[in-house]
This record gives sequence, C-alpha cells and structure tokens, in this order.
Amino acid sequence: MKQQIFLIILIITAGCSKQLQQTNPNQQTAQTFWKTSADAYNAGNSVYGSLILDGSYMRFTHVVLNTRGDDATSNSPWNEIYNCGKFALDVNGFAAQAPFTAYYQGIFRANQVLENVPMIVMDSALKDRIMGQAYFLRGLYYFHLASIYRSVPIPLTIAQSSAGYYVHQSPQDSVYAQAMSDFQQAAGLLPVSYANVTGPDQGQVGRATKGAAMAYLGKTLLFNKMYTQAAEQFLNVINLGIYSLVPNYHDNFTEQDENNQESIFEVQFSRTVGGTADGWGPGDPDPTWGKYEARAVTFGPRNFAYGDVQPTKTLYYEFLQEKTAANAVDPRLYATLFYNTPTMTVYGQSFQTVYGAADSEVFCRKYENDGFYPDEFTPAAFESGINARLMRYADVLLYYAECLNELGQTTQAYPYIQQVRARAGLADLAVVKPNMTQQQMRDQLAHERFLEFGLEGRRFEDIVRWGWLQNPTMLATLQARDPEFLTYFPGREYMPIPLAEIQANPGVQQNPGW
Repeated sequence: MKQQIFLIILIITAGCSKQLQQTNPNQQTAQTFWKTSADAYNAGNSVYGSLILDGSYMRFTHVVLNTRGDDATSNSPWNEIYNCGKFALDVNGFAAQAPFTAYYQGIFRANQVLENVPMIVMDSALKDRIMGQAYFLRGLYYFHLASIYRSVPIPLTIAQSSAGYYVHQSPQDSVYAQAMSDFQQAAGLLPVSYANVTGPDQGQVGRATKGAAMAYLGKTLLFNKMYTQAAEQFLNVINLGIYSLVPNYHDNFTEQDENNQESIFEVQFSRTVGGTADGWGPGDPDPTWGKYEARAVTFGPRNFAYGDVQPTKTLYYEFLQEKTAANAVDPRLYATLFYNTPTMTVYGQSFQTVYGAADSEVFCRKYENDGFYPDEFTPAAFESGINARLMRYADVLLYYAECLNELGQTTQAYPYIQQVRARAGLADLAVVKPNMTQQQMRDQLAHERFLEFGLEGRRFEDIVRWGWLQNPTMLATLQARDPEFLTYFPGREYMPIPLAEIQANPGVQQNPGW
C-alpha cells in the first residue's frame, strides 16, 4: 500500500490556440485520461498524496495541531513555528498557507475522482472502493479546514470556467456538514478491510476503511455536539469487533509496529519508497520527492534533532498526578517524553550525561526514532518513516465515553475509560472515583485525554470544542499552564485564511481576530 498511495497523477486540461487547432498525441488531457479501471485506481491513489505534503502530515499539520495546545510549546528560531502556538501568525506566512493549500489540493483530486470515475465501465466493487476512499479523504480535508480555518469555500465539482474558481466562503457548520456527508457516503461504500477484496488493492493496509469512515463521522458529530448520533457511530466501530488496544502503548508511535490492531486510520510514510528530495511545500514537490515525514526531526530533542517543538512541563506534571496500581509512574510518560530520570536514555545515551543531572527540560519522545537510530539526522534530516496515527481505537473508546456522559449516562461511561486506563496499569476508575457527577466526569475525561493523546494533535481540538477559550476561568487556567495562551485573544483559535486566497477570491473574507 505504501507504494500505491504515493502515485501522484497530474491531470492537465489542455487548451487550444485559435491560430493552431492541433492535438498533441503525447499530452494527456482530462478528456483522454478517464477511460479504464487502471485510470480510476491511479487517480484514487493520488488523493492520498495530499496527506504527505509538507503542509499536511509530513510536517506542518503536526505543528499547527500541537503547538496551540497546552501540551506543547515552541522556542524555534523559525517564526512560522515559534509564533504558531502564540496565536501571532503572519496571515501571508507559511504556517497559514501550507496546510490550507495541501487540503484544497486533496479536495481538488477527490472531486476529479468523484466526478469522473462513475462514468468508467469497470468492476463495480472496485469502483465503490475508489469512490469511498475519495469521499473519506475529501471529508477528512474538509474536517481539517473547518476545525483549523473555520469558514472556508466548499468546492464540490471541477470548475468548467474561470467563474467556477471563485467559490464563496461557507460558514463553519456547513463545512462540517459537508464532511459528515462525505464520511457517511464513504461508510456505505468502503470495506471493513482489504484482506479479502478482489482487485489491485487486495491485501493493502493503510487505505481508508468502513471503520475509519464511521469513526471520523462520529468525531465530526461529536464536535458539533450531536451526541446521540456520534455515540451511534462510535458504537458501530466498537461492534465491528476488529479493533483492540495494543498491549504496549509505545507501539502506536514507532515505524516497527505500524497498522496494528489499534490503528483505525494512519498516514503512510516510508524511508525507502520514492526518491530522495525533500518534499517542501506549499505546492507540489519535486518528482524525486521522498515519501518520508519531517515531524521527527522537527519535534525531536535538542542535540539529536532540531527541537522546534517541545512538551510543556504541564504535560509532564499531569502524568505524575496518579501512579499505577503497582505504585509506579504511568508508563505513557516514558513513551511520550524524554525527561530527567536516572534510567532515561536518549537515542542510546543517558539523559543526565547529555543534558546534565540538574536539567529540567522535557523533550518529545512520541513519534521519534529513539532506540532505532542514533539521532534524527541519520541517514538524513527530514527522513523519518513513522506513520502518523490519525485515529486510534483509544480515540473511539474515550469519545464514546464522552458521548455517554453528555447524554446523562455517566455510569455507563466508566468501562470504556477503564479500557484505556487499564493498559497503562491504572486502578479501576469506578473504584477510585465512583459515582462522579457529569461535570466531574467531564473533568476526568479531559485529564484522561490529555495523557493518552499528549503530543498527538488532539489537545487544542478538545480545548476549542469544549469552549474553554470562551470561559474566563478555564482561559486563566490555560494561561497558568502554558504562558503561550497569554497572547491569545478571541478569534485566534482559528488560523488566518491565507492572504493570497483573500486577494484572489472576492468571495472570501478574513477570519475575525486577524
């Protein structure tokens, strides 16, 4: 699958001169491309390509999603990273532009598939899978646009004239609604797995599945406080009976344990597939672009990587609030952070030897190649092969518990939370904190999610959807936990629409606060 999804299809719409009405037989056009099942299959693969651009999950979506939470901070010398979590971005800068460009590239490719594949005579089951994946990926890109940029255009067809290029901005709830519609369509078309399908995608892991579509539909519904409908989707995923938590939490963040039983959807990266050029954005990278990710060297610890993003001490101290049932430190701390303790090693070297016995810094360990390479510059910087796990079964369990609590079924939420706690060796929540009120359970879930998903880009999503930034008490708490929130002011929970988009499209206005 890793080799298949990186196939990028360039579809060129050829124009004709009034002076010379000739067709170049060697030039592929939209009119000549969409003919065979192979065309449909290859075009479907191209929609995945937008997941691994610099603005997407190669690097900057990680930066955007993580630095704005109270679990991560930045002292990067590059302002585009340094200012991201401080809510002080340049509206024409790379951080604002690169993710926006990557998501719309993916939407453009998905729209081509959804518009042209239905006309191709081919195996109907394969066609359904190709269409389902295009719906899923378009829904994912729209979800990101709604949650990160708020109100954006929703192009659903390929422009037939210049007038079609200027799609007007839609409100955030309409963007979310489109994502829900796409996930719903995808869930009806996609298989539970590709193990037993017949076709060129047989046995390929990493492709979008029914479970991924239902999980993301549930997430989008939850973000819109549609708890009954969201709970139904999460329960559907649970009832598939094919997902479970891996025994070792750290296995979710290494190259050696990818696409495991906990993974519902992950972005596929590889050190060996493709070329050797770095795929910098925000536009299409060089054809010799390698299909690896740059998160590891960007987030990795000083001396072994660039250290542009670091965990907050708040995240570290949160892990120390509760020991395991065996009176040990929560093992997720060791999997998430490098920190000063006598047994901690960093890429095979003693933490205290490298940084000093009195050093109190903490660094990112999650999604790093610690234990497998001497540093993140080996064999070359920006070349990590670790897949980005966008949706884990642990997400589904805690999201479902949250839905139950919001529906007044607090007692029923306990077992789903405990599945996640039990893997970490924590005591039974129903015993140590029985009979919690709905608000107490909300607070508990915020704590559980903070630890389980620290440095995975979930925290700021949660902060926004829980309304903490509009709550003076919670905002003050965030400011105390992470001083970067001192420079937040209303409206900046959403990224600025890139200035270039506003200048080009008269139907788009800047987000409030920018």
